[in-house]
Amino acid sequence: MTACLRDVLIQVRVTTACLMLPVLSTGCASVPLKSAGTLTSYDKLSEPKGLLSRSRNYVDASALASVKTVGIVPTTLAQSASARVKTESDRAMVANALDREICVALSDKFQVVTPGAPADLMVRTVITDIVPTNRAVAVLATAVTLGSGFALPVSVPRLPFGLGGLAVEAEAVDSKGNQRAAMLWARGANSISNKPRMSEVGDAYGLATTFGSEFSRMLVTGKEPRTLDIRLPSGQRIRSWLGGKPKYPACDGFGRAPGLLGVVAEKFGAPPEWTDKRHQAAPQR
Repeated sequence: MTACLRDVLIQVRVTTACLMLPVLSTGCASVPLKSAGTLTSYDKLSEPKGLLSRSRNYVDASALASVKTVGIVPTTLAQSASARVKTESDRAMVANALDREICVALSDKFQVVTPGAPADLMVRTVITDIVPTNRAVAVLATAVTLGSGFALPVSVPRLPFGLGGLAVEAEAVDSKGNQRAAMLWARGANSISNKPRMSEVGDAYGLATTFGSEFSRMLVTGKEPRTLDIRLPSGQRIRSWLGGKPKYPACDGFGRAPGLLGVVAEKFGAPPEWTDKRHQAAPQR
């Protein structure tokens, strides 16, 4: 089973659980959309939509059709988001994971250039809120999940307490500063598809990758993201996911993905910094 098909099945299970089972509905953390006032414009954003991820979107498909090169401004944290995370290293790790996913995902269609080089489009992202994961609950949830895996055919869902979340706003502007795409996005972890990790940014770290994938997909396709993406991942994305060399050198500036080692670490609830050590410091707003 490919990683993409696996994610599809997980998404279906999560949607069903959160919408149809009253008991499990409490296991989906609620994170509201939050603006930091950094977008060029909010006027063209759609009404909030989405099931797992909530977002307001705008995309100019005709303008994006002629784009060939893209630059990525390193993600920053709004002051309110920064204040909710204790350490600078954790803040930087979440921001870098987001940038790395955007860089690799955009490489499917565009040439990603190094910082400072001319580009048809510039991507700017700000993390507007981080809901910390309760580390003590994550430790307990990991123990319960692993224990049930040995005793039962399938492990039980994660304990629906102490779940973290993430809120982000991002835009893509052309060389003249015109906004060509924008997204206001928020999502909370859930007790089925988000594995507990012993870190206060354990959930935010994973959700940063989710946002990066959804925002990039909007730029690549010129369409608002859907709940499910059933397309198979490209070869360059699989190689990058496994920790291999990215398609463009610019993406190496965000380090390599943890790969299979990261998957094993996540299964056992290890903090993400154990396998993701190559990240840049994110400047504060």
